[in-house]
Formats: sequence, C-alpha cells, structure tokens
Amino acid sequence: MASTHKVQVNSLPVVEVTTGESKSLLQALEEAGLELNYHCRTGFCGACRCTLTSGQVEYLNEPLAYVRQGEILPCVCIAKSDLSIDH
Repeated sequence: MASTHKVQVNSLPVVEVTTGESKSLLQALEEAGLELNYHCRTGFCGACRCTLTSGQVEYLNEPLAYVRQGEILPCVCIAKSDLSIDH
C-alpha cells in the first residue's frame, strides 16, 4: 500500500514523497527532483547509504550491504513516517 510522507534531505527544503511496495525511497526522492548517489539499486553496494536523523523506514528487501545503527539504504526501503536524512 502506498503512503505519502514529508522527507528532508540534508538541509534542503522538505519534499513530499509517495513510497510503496514497488517504489523505494530512492525512486520517490528521484521523482521529487532530488539526486542521491546510488549504484546497484538492490541493497548490495551501499552507495546510497544515508544517515537517518529522524523517522522510521521499512525494508522491502533485506539489504546485503552492511548497514550500521542509524543508517539506511534508500534503494531498498520505504518511508513509514516523515523522515530527515543526511546523504
């Protein structure tokens, strides 16, 4: 089920994104006009790694790259609340 949340990346203006079972946070941010670093889009490489400063995400697929506490991989997760991330 798709849901819409407000996301702030770094100190940029807040954008509204819609994520769902088939649309990752990375895809939603790209549709909102934000560009994040990425490579594989499958959670394998870790190139899109961000620090989650507030909010909650849920993983569509378990990431294969190592993810520390407080980090997320936008290519394989969806927003479950409004978010603030550093990239």
